[in-house]
Amino acid sequence: MTDTSDNDLEQRILSFLANHGNRAFRPKEIAKRLDLQAFRDYSQFRTILGQLEKDGRVLAVKGARVMHRKPEARRIGRLSVNPKGFGFVSIEGESEDVFVGGNNLGTALDGDIVEIGLVASGRRSRKGPEAEVLAVVERTRKTAVGTFKQWGRFGVVVPDDKRLTHDIYVVSNSGAKPRDKVLVSIDAFDNPHGAPEGTIVSIIGSADDPATRVAAVAMSLGAPGEFPESVLAEAASIAHDDTLESTRVDCRDLDVFTIDPADAKDFDDAISLQVLDDGNVILGVHIADVGHYVAEGTDLDREAFERGTSIYLVDRVIPMLPERLSNELCSLRPDEDKRCVSCFMTVDQSGAVRSFEVLNTMIRSRKRLSYEEARDIIDGADHPLSKTIKRAATLAATLTSKRLREGSVDFDLPEVRVILDEDGHPVDIVPRERSASNRMIEEFMLLANRTVAKWCDAPTSVFRVHGPPDGEKMLKLSSYIAAFGLKLPISRDGHVESDDLNQLLDDIKGKSIQPVIQQAALRAMDKARYSTENIGHYGLGFEYYTHFTSPIRRYPDLMVHREVKRRIAGKHRELDREEVEARCEHCSERERVATEAERESVKLKQVEYIQDHVGDTFPGVVSGISRFGIFVELDRILVDGMVHVRDMDDDYYEYDEDAYAMVGSNTGRRYSVGDPVRVVVVRADIDTREIDFFFADE
Repeated sequence: MTDTSDNDLEQRILSFLANHGNRAFRPKEIAKRLDLQAFRDYSQFRTILGQLEKDGRVLAVKGARVMHRKPEARRIGRLSVNPKGFGFVSIEGESEDVFVGGNNLGTALDGDIVEIGLVASGRRSRKGPEAEVLAVVERTRKTAVGTFKQWGRFGVVVPDDKRLTHDIYVVSNSGAKPRDKVLVSIDAFDNPHGAPEGTIVSIIGSADDPATRVAAVAMSLGAPGEFPESVLAEAASIAHDDTLESTRVDCRDLDVFTIDPADAKDFDDAISLQVLDDGNVILGVHIADVGHYVAEGTDLDREAFERGTSIYLVDRVIPMLPERLSNELCSLRPDEDKRCVSCFMTVDQSGAVRSFEVLNTMIRSRKRLSYEEARDIIDGADHPLSKTIKRAATLAATLTSKRLREGSVDFDLPEVRVILDEDGHPVDIVPRERSASNRMIEEFMLLANRTVAKWCDAPTSVFRVHGPPDGEKMLKLSSYIAAFGLKLPISRDGHVESDDLNQLLDDIKGKSIQPVIQQAALRAMDKARYSTENIGHYGLGFEYYTHFTSPIRRYPDLMVHREVKRRIAGKHRELDREEVEARCEHCSERERVATEAERESVKLKQVEYIQDHVGDTFPGVVSGISRFGIFVELDRILVDGMVHVRDMDDDYYEYDEDAYAMVGSNTGRRYSVGDPVRVVVVRADIDTREIDFFFADE
């Protein structure tokens, strides 16, 4: 056979394999069946077959064989890489992630959008589908943060993010010194047996500097750096003008005040309270009118969208907007006229909103209070605003009770605050207080967000949604807590009533197992996100909910403000729903980056703090058990570490998976999740952020 075109031969190969279903063939068998005996024909055949394998149109299996690849076997999803080298691909609409072995990752990196094809599993112990990466559809990892190491004239950057399992080769060090933390671009990665190639974009600082370490942690997770000069110039060009426009309602005669953390620099929300003769109150929630200053399509707007949210690290804030806006023009500082979008709600004594009005306003804050000052006023301290603050606290308590009765889940998770010295070194870790004043402001913001969401209900509106818990996860949670003698009423399909979930959380309050069960319940919940499709908010028990109250620090709030302002002006219009939904997805992703960066920055300081206490003994609680050891969370400071089984040499311990316990074979000594323990700190590694303990009585 000669003179066969590539297209014809390609189709003959694909047709042959398709006609033989799930059978696999060696290339020579296929060539023989297709009568491709001549050297020229066979050479052409092998070239085309190789390309079909590379394109993922035929499936390569063990034994150097190939077989038909069903069309549905080619799928696209996001890759998550485990630091141990393997990965999982999550595919939209599918509940089960697809496993990808380390040898099948190709040139894909953590976070990339990849095309995968199913392969025959090479691991008998693994259940579920297994795949290989056929192609990188979108390289989402454009940069990395790591430690620079010099190799002669060349260098490598060792990524801080251990999900990036390859060192990055750099030709020029751009002035970096060994042990410097650097930002490096990922320019090319074409050979899975080689290393990614990159260029040092910027030098963050010495890895031994506490401030550098925090910045590196955040940037490695995708936090942005400095604002571009064009954005700063645009912000600086915005003039301060407090002229009252004809379209704005003058509310400067109202007793408006702010309540924020003592160290806050931006005040984007304020409240007012007017008590009516019938006992009802008009609650005013006044939000800085960021949309007045940030026009759509400007450099300022584009940068705010890319950032998506402000990031509150342990030692600094990475703002969504430059300080000219967040700390000056849009900060509701006392005794200054400020433009706001205000939501006035008439609330009756049962906590129901009887009527509401949303207006463009000009306000003037009378007083700036810290949470601590407001708490003292609620507790009886004398103050000019005493009567108003106490009435507001009563209203907030009514709203809380109403919300919980109507289905809100009360996840009152403990948090910590790290106290740093002037050099950025942690000197103490203290519980973060959530007093009545914190809860009061939270309730008022929830009510305003809920009210605006219902008013703005439209196909292209932005909602804050939270789906019901995954049934399978809730069934696992029910099984897990049964080991502690707890019950969670649940249907066969895994449906749980919020009242029953609240009862579980109430039953464990004050017990040693409280943090463990809280975290397990939280992991079983869906993640809140932004969407144009309103599925309600399960956690809050709201049919309508959005984010309206923080446009200084959240871009979705700015999107909502623009919709609100169009409605106030009578110019509501439907937007392109696909475009709005894409923006919602981007903002949800940026929120996840911010949350992880904030959490990891705190964990870094916790490890630094514990490093100063190697050899010291702390009380804690067993928070988890695996075959490798026992996880312990230290009381009050919420620091996590592990007691490795290899270090438990008073007995031979076996893992009881069903009981979530570690049991000594000879002594019968038992460690169970929730047990109070005392541990000695033996190691704290800043680079890996891992802490090792010994049990104090061993």
